[in-house]
Amino acid sequence: MTTADFVLDPRLAADTVHLGDLALSRVLLMDDARFPWLILVPRRAEASEITDLAEADGIALWQEIRLAAGVMQALAKPDKINVGALGNVVGQLHVHVVGRFLSDPAWPGPVWGFGTRSPYPLHARAQLAERAATLFAQA
Repeated sequence: MTTADFVLDPRLAADTVHLGDLALSRVLLMDDARFPWLILVPRRAEASEITDLAEADGIALWQEIRLAAGVMQALAKPDKINVGALGNVVGQLHVHVVGRFLSDPAWPGPVWGFGTRSPYPLHARAQLAERAATLFAQA
């Protein structure tokens, strides 16, 4: 599994904004104004489970999840951060890092499958993406 063979699943590409790349993962912002939501996609072709990663990549992914959680905390100051790697709809390995608020429309249930995605207004999405990218660069 190599980075050179990596292709982002079109379903992830359609619903997100590319923020940049970490050592292992592509970092995406979910385009859903209801929830602050980052997605990490390890750039390893054919990986669908965390256990498909080499041990060093598994350690790197955990470090990047911790980094993304820190960025989420600084970005949105949520009441809770949910981290999950489900893969039931999109088989490509990806990890969700979602900021949750006691007042959000899905609380206390999961965000997956709740209602209809509400894209950010273009200017708000651009500002949020720029701020998130800056926080990743500073971390």
